[in-house]
Parts: sequence; C-alpha cells; structure tokens
Amino acid sequence: MNWKKSIIFCISFLIIFFGEIVVNVACGGEIDPYDYYISYFHNDVQGHDYEQFNYTDWQYLYHDEEKVNEYELNSAEWANYLKVNKADVHQVMYESDSATNAQLANLSKENLIAFSENVKSNSFVKGLLKNKHALAYFKFAKSCEPFAVVNYDRWDAEGGRDSTKMIEKAQQAISAIKTVKKDNFLKLRYAYQAVRMYHYAENYEACKSTYQQYVAPLSSKDLAKGWAMAVYAGSVRYGGNPTEAAYLYSKVFANNTERRVQAYKNFHYTSASVDEVLTLAQNDLERANIIAIAAFGKPELDLEQLKKVYEYAPTSLLNGTLLVREVNKLEQQLNANGGLTGNYYYNWLEPKEADSVRRIYLKQLELTKTFALQMSAQKKYPEPELGTITAAYLSWLENDDKAANELLQQLNVAKLAERYQNQYRIITLLINSRKLKQGDNFNENELLSTLKWLDEKRKSKSKEVVNKDEEQAADFSLSLENKFIATTRNFYQQLLAPSYLKMGDTAKAALAMLKGDDAYMQKSDNNFSSNMSYQTLEFWQKYLSATTLAKLESRYTVTQKDDFDGWLNSTFNNLNKNDFYELFGTAYLRTHQYAKAVACFNKLPNNFNFLAPTNWDGDSLYADPFITTINDYPKQYGADYKKYSKLTFAMEMLRLEKLTTSDKRNAALHYFKMANGVYQTGYFGNAWALISYSWSSYANYEKPSFVYDGDYKLAKKAKEWYLKARSLSKDPEFKAKCTFMLAKCSQKEKVNGLLSVNNWWDSNSQSQLYSLNRSNPYFKELQSNYAKTKYYQRAVEECSYLSDFITSK
Repeated sequence: MNWKKSIIFCISFLIIFFGEIVVNVACGGEIDPYDYYISYFHNDVQGHDYEQFNYTDWQYLYHDEEKVNEYELNSAEWANYLKVNKADVHQVMYESDSATNAQLANLSKENLIAFSENVKSNSFVKGLLKNKHALAYFKFAKSCEPFAVVNYDRWDAEGGRDSTKMIEKAQQAISAIKTVKKDNFLKLRYAYQAVRMYHYAENYEACKSTYQQYVAPLSSKDLAKGWAMAVYAGSVRYGGNPTEAAYLYSKVFANNTERRVQAYKNFHYTSASVDEVLTLAQNDLERANIIAIAAFGKPELDLEQLKKVYEYAPTSLLNGTLLVREVNKLEQQLNANGGLTGNYYYNWLEPKEADSVRRIYLKQLELTKTFALQMSAQKKYPEPELGTITAAYLSWLENDDKAANELLQQLNVAKLAERYQNQYRIITLLINSRKLKQGDNFNENELLSTLKWLDEKRKSKSKEVVNKDEEQAADFSLSLENKFIATTRNFYQQLLAPSYLKMGDTAKAALAMLKGDDAYMQKSDNNFSSNMSYQTLEFWQKYLSATTLAKLESRYTVTQKDDFDGWLNSTFNNLNKNDFYELFGTAYLRTHQYAKAVACFNKLPNNFNFLAPTNWDGDSLYADPFITTINDYPKQYGADYKKYSKLTFAMEMLRLEKLTTSDKRNAALHYFKMANGVYQTGYFGNAWALISYSWSSYANYEKPSFVYDGDYKLAKKAKEWYLKARSLSKDPEFKAKCTFMLAKCSQKEKVNGLLSVNNWWDSNSQSQLYSLNRSNPYFKELQSNYAKTKYYQRAVEECSYLSDFITSK
C-alpha cells in the first residue's frame, strides 16, 4: 500500500490508518457491496417494502430477490379459486419431481390410481378432477412448460425453441378461451399462455393483438394479468416502441410485487427517456413510480427526483427508500474521519479540491435535512418520524449535536416502531461518544448500556461459520442481513479508537479495534488471526509499541468489573496469550531491549511456531542475520541447520550486548555483528521476519510510518553500531568493511521515499537517485582512506553503486 497517496489529506497517522480501514484497495480482499463505507444510518430504517433498491454503488441492485414469493401468491389464487388447501397447490405445482410432473400432464380420474398416495389425497388434485375446465387448463399449462423454460445450448443455433409449435400452442390457448367465456380466472390464464407463446416465438404483432383483445379488457386483479402485461411490454419494446414498453414495465413494478425486480430491470433495459415515459402516465401515482424507478438506478445525489416523487405521491413508501438512499450517499462521502479520507474516489485530490468537494456535500446535506423536516412537519408520509430521525442524524453528521438532540427530543420513543427506536439509540450513542472524542469530562460508563444493547442486536442474526474459507462470503451475507454488525464495528473502530489515539491512549485504541472485530469475526479459536480483522491485526502488529503492550499486559491481572473498562477488556482476556507475548517480545526486539524480549519469548511453549516466510514455491526462507553481504539482492538466506528464530536471535543479541562491555578487547567485532543483526532485519535483509510480520516491495517507496521503521527502512541502529565498531578498531580491512556497510545504511536513509510507484520511471527522480548515490559520503571515505584494502577491491568489483561512484569522479 502506498501511504504517500493517503497522506494527501492527512496530518497525522490517525487519519492515515483509520481512513485506510474503510477501503483497502491494495491489500484487502473483494469489496463487500453491503459494507464498503462507514454508515450508522441503517438503510432499512424506513422498512423493507423496496429493500432491493437500497443504496449501494457496487451493485446494480442491493439484492435481486423479489420481496414476495410468486409461487406462494399463485398457489393462494388457485386455492381460492378451487376452494382447496394452499399448501396442497404449492406441493403439486412447485414441489413435484420430474416423474410426477410427467404423470400430472395426463392427470385424469382414470389414471389417478397410478399416482402416489400423497398425490391421491392432495386437495388440489381432487379439486382439479372435480372441475373439468380447470383440469383442462392445468394440463395445457403443463404442455406449455417445455417451451417457456428452455436451457441455453451453445451448439443449438435456434436456442432450443420451436417457434412453429409455440404458435400452435398460442392458437390452442385462444381456442380454449371460448370454452371458458364466463370464467375470467381461466380465461385470463389461457390468454397469458397465448401471449407468452407468441412472444417467445418472436411473433410480436400477434402477441400484442392477443393481449389487447383478451387481456386488456379484463378488470381482473389476478397475478396473471401483470404477467401478461410484462410479456406484452417485451413485444412492444422489440416492436420498436421502448418508451411505451418502459411505461408498461413501470405499471408491473407498481402492481406486481412478485415481479418488481424483473420489471425494474426491464424498464432500464429499454433505455427510454424518462421524460418521454412520463408523457404516457395517467395519474400522479404513475408519475411517482416512473421517477422512482429511474432514481433507484442513480448512485449520484438525486434529491430533486425525491422531491418530485413526494410532490406526486407524498403517501407512497417510495419516498422513505429514496430519502434513506440520499442519506447513505451523503454519509459515504462525509462519514470518514473529517471528510473524504475514507473514500478512495477522492484520495487523489489535492486538499483544496477535497475541501471544495466536501462543501458541496455539506450543502446537499442541508437541502436533504430541510426536505426531511418538511416531510415530518406535513405528516403526509405514513411515518413522519422518519423525517425527524433523518434530520437528527444529518445534524450529527455535520457536527451539530445540539440540533440532533433537540430533534430527538421531539419524538415519543415509546410509540416508535422498533426500527426507529433502534436508529434513535444509535444516534444517541453517536452524540454521547463525541463528548469523549472532544476530550470532555465524560464518563465512559454512560455508553455501556447502549453498547451492550448494540452487542445483543448484532448477535441476534449472526451466523456461525466453521469453515475458515467461507468467512469472507459469510461476512457479506451478515452485512446484508444484520446492519448492527457494521454499526458496532464502525463505532468502535472509526469513533472510539481514533478518539483514544488523539487522547494519547494507544492501549485503549487497540482494545477498541479488537472489540469492533468482536462484532463479526468468526472465532474458530482464540488466536490473533481468528479474532482480528486484517486492519486490526495490522494495527496491533505494526503500531503498538512495547510501552503500549506493557499497559495491555497489566490488564491480565486486573479484576474484571462490570463497567466500560471491563467491557473493553473482555475480548482481550479471551485472546491467546502465546500470540500476545510473541508480539510483545517482537516489540522489544524492535527497540533493542533484548533481555525483555527473551523474557517474553520464554513464556511461549517450546514448540511455538514463529513466522517463517517462504518463497513462491513454498520453500522456507531461513533468517541468517549475522552475515555480511556486499549486495542486498539477491538475498542470502540461511540454512535449516543454523536458522534463527526470534528467541534465538534475541538471545544472541543479548549475548553480544553483554560482550561489548565484558570483552572490550573484541568489542568492535561484537558491535559489528550486532550491526549486521539489525541491518538484516530491514526489508532489504534476509531476517526481516524477525521484526516485521509482512514484507512488501513497496517498502522502498514508503516514508517511515511504523514504530520499527528506523531499522526496517532506514537502518539507523545498524549505522550507529557500525560507527561504534569502526571507532573501536585499528584494522584497515575491518574499518573498510564497516565503512562500506555505513555507505549502505546511508543509502537507505537518503533514498527512502524518493521514488514512488508512480514516479520510479521518471527521469527526474532517477537523476536524483543517481546523484544521491554518487554523493554518498561513506563512498568518499572508502575511496580516500581504504582504497588499498582487499575489501575495497572486492566491493568495487561486486557493488555497482560503488563502481558507478568511482567512474563518475
């Protein structure tokens, strides 16, 4: 990950890290379309009537499952028609196996004996046998199914459809209509079969004329009329009139909830002009539906369309979904640590441009809040409290907690629907947490009851995932089904953790990050990797100092209390102590406190597996930190028989450290070996895994940001100890070796961050790099003072930087 791009907006690590949590494009997995920005305003607060059209700009639809089940509705209509049991209808129509279906196609009183007892006793089957016209239609519909449902075959140029036979079926259906003239239920269904057979046969004119003659005149509200209209709309579209087709689809959208998603898609597939479609609308409700369908397809801010829908149909539930969509769009841009830092769309903007964009969204926020208050005051919408709740949240979003509180006080919480009560409590929690963020004298325990409530809410629908490979897919479905999971995580990791960091309490920030993961991590064990998200694990491994970890360690001995601190501590106490002490020991390695590092590592079991990096083929890459190398690449790794773990490395460094004072005669050699040890723990060395948990080729481009980057990127401690070693020796060969290593350390410091992934090829940057290498002060010393040494001659032969330096003089 290139942190340089992230710091365009940032003035501190706080913004860099917590902004990156939102969308980690470089290192994260596939983006969760239901949880890719910070949101505290649940997109189902308005209800579930139009939930397929909730906001997400990562998918065409929020989800494409119809709100109601077509099979259930159709079964109910047949049950009502024949006065039979609905479950029996469903069983025969939709649950029969292929063999039973084949039998049902020839159902009669005579062959009933061949059926299973379940079919014989089925009330729907009995009803059909009592009604010859219904039975005739049922058998006819079964004969049409092979033409209506065709599997795609790339080797079949005709797509498996037999147009001639479909037209015959359509004609048979029309003939059958005459036999049931007074039975509108069957008449409509025969007409529907004729319409769709003509359409599938691509005889669009026949399809349209059949619809107009037999379906349109019927005043029936049965499902089949909407289905027929949808098919008719398709023929209208392919017949060259996309505008009328879109209008017809909008009517199906409004009236047939079981095919609403399908109608929505078809409306947009027509690519018809919305203004032209509106000219066909017969009333304001139709106009509202057309505008809403168009607005559901726009990820951009679109308050004006919402206003139009409200003007035409203020009582329609469409308004609620459209309003919440606008709020979600606003918080996607404004709800990430002071603005746009969490939104990767804007990571490339200059600060002034980002501020300008932010002002645009804040202006839109005010307009949206004004509309929400209007909707609340006019009380035309069935649930005017949505307007008040929305305005309160938008007030919090623009840092006006006083206004948010005043709006919440207007509501009678006891009379609110549960979804509004939930949102009320969340907004109250957000307002109270800001007191902590602002550093007020705020009692954290005031948050506890709401946090416990939030925890219960997120647990209520969470699913267990046993297979670790399924976790990512499971997280997606959890985000969709249970909004409280993301709310809980965001509260801890986006509000509490940054607040504690600003207050200088990194330990509590770490606990808040961990507690946020408690909301959705699937815990197969108590290891760090099973209890921490990628972001939390990176925060703990890269940013927690030994001092912070010492504070966390002290919590192991604290008596658990039923207060906020105990609540934060509860998740930490369940973590694997082995992983904790491995990290604690690593933190001491990074600060060269080797005795303390050994003490931590000695708490681990003898068979503890330290991080062991591998190459692309899976072969282990063993650290050999005490070797001296002229070139860093290719890296020279150790062998299995002399590999170093973090413990053995710490023990050897501690031994050398003691020898620098007890064996002063050889102190120069001891310092040199220690310098080699920390040099090789840099990203350029073979022992980077002794102080880092990951390696990236981008490290060369990144400015220091981790607590151990002094060694990992800049080789500072190595430089200090090489200088010490050189000062204590009189041997020219040894001093030449020290000086060459000092040149390498100097190079790491000077060129760090000079190049980036975007300018490494730039001639300007390359020129600067060559210039810095050629002006390396230790190369000058090496040439001036040690040109006659064997080590110098070897270095000139092997090191292109040194030879380039010499030839440039």
